[in-house]
Amino acid sequence: MRHALPFRIPHSTFRISFLAVPLNISRTKLIIGAALALPIVAFVLYTWASLSWSYSVGERAGYVQKFSEKGWICKTWEGELAMVSLPGTMPEKFYFSVRNDSVAHLITTEMGKRVSLTYHQHRGVPTSCFGETEYFVTGVRIVE
Repeated sequence: MRHALPFRIPHSTFRISFLAVPLNISRTKLIIGAALALPIVAFVLYTWASLSWSYSVGERAGYVQKFSEKGWICKTWEGELAMVSLPGTMPEKFYFSVRNDSVAHLITTEMGKRVSLTYHQHRGVPTSCFGETEYFVTGVRIVE
């Protein structure tokens, strides 16, 4: 038999009655469900936090040498920027990832020109599904 649970708003004549619904979930099932859900929730929160906050923000200038879309399931754009300090010296390479297709299109159209890439560094991203590097390019401009 169900019993009504009275609910009364203080200083009011308004009353609501709720029917008590018995929960037949055993304590063991609840503990197992929490033990399975907790690591998943923790992984999702950690991934969200590592992608939301930048460790550093900066710009690198040079020539984009390689740029391609990679990945089996999660497709990201991966590139290589050759940074030359003096003509005739060995270039330093800056490896980067792009998650935004419009930024990837801009980089593709400006290949072969000296460009400046604005990036955000995200350390500790738990999987390479979001990019193979920790440097995510968010903007590009031509350097004359």
